[in-house]
Amino acid sequence: MAHGFGTDQSLWKHLVPHLVDDFQVILYDNMGAGTTNPDYFDFDRYSTLEGYAYDLLAILEELRVDSCIFVGHSVSAMIGAIASITRPDLFAKIVMVSASPRYLNDVDYYGGFEQEDLNQLFDAMGANYKAWCSGFAPLAVGGDMDSVAVQEFSRTLFNMRPDIALSVMQTIFQSDMRQILGLITVPCHILQSMKDLAVPVVVSEYLHQHIGGESIVEVMTSDGHLPQLSSPDVVIPVLLKHIRLDIMRRE
Repeated sequence: MAHGFGTDQSLWKHLVPHLVDDFQVILYDNMGAGTTNPDYFDFDRYSTLEGYAYDLLAILEELRVDSCIFVGHSVSAMIGAIASITRPDLFAKIVMVSASPRYLNDVDYYGGFEQEDLNQLFDAMGANYKAWCSGFAPLAVGGDMDSVAVQEFSRTLFNMRPDIALSVMQTIFQSDMRQILGLITVPCHILQSMKDLAVPVVVSEYLHQHIGGESIVEVMTSDGHLPQLSSPDVVIPVLLKHIRLDIMRRE
């Protein structure tokens, strides 16, 4: 189970208790997040999502995992997809939560952002990271500063070193994974909030139409980019269903 930008493995705290009796659960932090040592963050390696995908494959190899159900939030959904193209045998399925192959709008593609939007975002992060975090957290989560989910996301955002956070954000928002979607052969379960600042609902359908293997989409009644944190009562049952659901068997 892998987290997205600005969070760490604690993102899954509401889901893990429902899984530990039936599954071996592996949680990890992407480099630059959580308990990872920022001194080991390699800006060149992590200037593309492939760097994180290689880390994921190394973790699976180190733990001698022959096959897994990979649950990836936000950017980690794409990281898992990249890894699955290299080693499809290691992935029984991928559950994508709030995933996007590209955040920038393009001809015949709506990702939700223009380049000017992103430039302003990066400038604000570089100018005053803590102030930016305070404004970004409630927008991303979809709530006021007093909500537990917003406070939790603020905490993990603050824990990132500002220069690393900016680099990671630039890598994510400037990435374009559309060209690899057709190479994904493992079953993909695409879960998306009805309202998400970072990922428009139409992106989930784009993924469904362009992923090479079997896929299924469920748009949840949740609000925000971190629904497993902000709306666990809605999202956890959906996640559990898709972790256990076999697309092929359902059809």
